[in-house]
Amino acid sequence: MLATGGIGWNADLRARLFPPQIAPVSQTPAGNTGDGIAVAEGIGAAVDDGGDSPALWMPCSMLRRPDGSTAIWPHILLDRAKPGLIAVGRDGRRFVNESDSYHDFAMGMIRAGLSEAWLIVDAAFLRRYGLGLMLPGGRGLRRLLKAGYLDRAPDPGTLAARIGVDAAGLAASVAAANRFAAEGVDRDFGRGTSAMNRFNGDGTVAGNPCLGPIGTAPFYALRVVPIDLAGAAGLRITPEALVRDRAGAPIPGLYACGNDAASIFRGTYPGPGTTIGPAMVFGWRIGRHAAGQPLP
Repeated sequence: MLATGGIGWNADLRARLFPPQIAPVSQTPAGNTGDGIAVAEGIGAAVDDGGDSPALWMPCSMLRRPDGSTAIWPHILLDRAKPGLIAVGRDGRRFVNESDSYHDFAMGMIRAGLSEAWLIVDAAFLRRYGLGLMLPGGRGLRRLLKAGYLDRAPDPGTLAARIGVDAAGLAASVAAANRFAAEGVDRDFGRGTSAMNRFNGDGTVAGNPCLGPIGTAPFYALRVVPIDLAGAAGLRITPEALVRDRAGAPIPGLYACGNDAASIFRGTYPGPGTTIGPAMVFGWRIGRHAAGQPLP
């Protein structure tokens, strides 16, 4: 039974299956090098591309530590859904509902052809909610600015020049965000319209808990990139979790589950447990099938 963690850091599988703008960085352990999939391919197993996406993604910010190592912060829900934040690409324009799930946010980046994006906030947001590695109240701000993790400027135009995005585009995005906040309706991406959006927003904000103004100087930007947290692409399997060969026939005695098997959700992310749930179910099915027990 193959259950070695999926694609992970396997350079060949990443080059073949992942979008070209994805950096060679994974949130999986460094020892997860795609061994199970690679071994199975070597004896004729078929690899499925994962459907909608070959992986499940998170937007992450990265800090280079003084010792040369890199800290990776996954932007799960603590900041992106809060009012007073927008995400923009190199053109300074928004590209996604910032309050959606981390996978959907990163898919917005991928569909827009972005290898990087910037989270834009003002001083009031930073004090109240924090941003990435910077905690609410401003703890650690000086250190993170010095390290280049955050960028700061007195106005959006100067901030745009500092991070290399289009100044006119960013100014237009900030102006639109402020109009939407006053109205309580995001007319571009529908931010705050889903139950999940609103739950992860700020319930103390009247109206739309995901929309707020961006206007208190100074202004801040934080670069994020899409990083895989688990594979959706993987070995093709039968309902019994037998690995299929390239002709579609099961390979006798060879099973796969977990991230070594292609996701039954076809590259979508319905919610927490998307990877561990199927791993448990198919592990159980493998045990029964291998023991000659009936399956439901």
